[in-house]
Amino acid sequence: MFLYPRSKKIMRPELENSARELAELLQQTGMRLATGESCTGGWISQLLTSIPGSSAWFEGAIVSYSNDMKHNLLGVPRGQLDQYGAVSQPVVESMARGLVKTLNVPLSVSVSGIAGPDGGSDEKPVGTVWIGWCFDHQVSSERFLFTGDRTHVREQAVLAALGGLIKVIQTIA
Repeated sequence: MFLYPRSKKIMRPELENSARELAELLQQTGMRLATGESCTGGWISQLLTSIPGSSAWFEGAIVSYSNDMKHNLLGVPRGQLDQYGAVSQPVVESMARGLVKTLNVPLSVSVSGIAGPDGGSDEKPVGTVWIGWCFDHQVSSERFLFTGDRTHVREQAVLAALGGLIKVIQTIA
């Protein structure tokens, strides 16, 4: 788990710069991407589709806020949702795999977390976010504990998701 220290609010240009860097890498590699978002509510896909020409490398997004959507659209097993909860490693990894399969892309990112201000527990406090990345059916994931208000947690999740995608592409390119 990576614990983010309480810091200044992420500025919009930082998010946009990460999105542009990712876009350039996707364009260079000819790879297509899909996103599966829960706590970020489509923010990643909004950033990516605001870039002109994104239709060349962005396949689409599934905003799967409810467990039913995670199960029905992304193929997350009900048993995983019941046993581990939506904000967990098995679920976020299943979401990432489900995106690759459902949208027929080589690369995906999935995000599920507790943005607050309520909904947290001792085991999963507000700010807990799991992010999964899938390339060629190989999945990696990481648990983050972000700080700040709801918007700040979501911003940090978007930035971490984009950063992870950049790393994945740089590793394989």
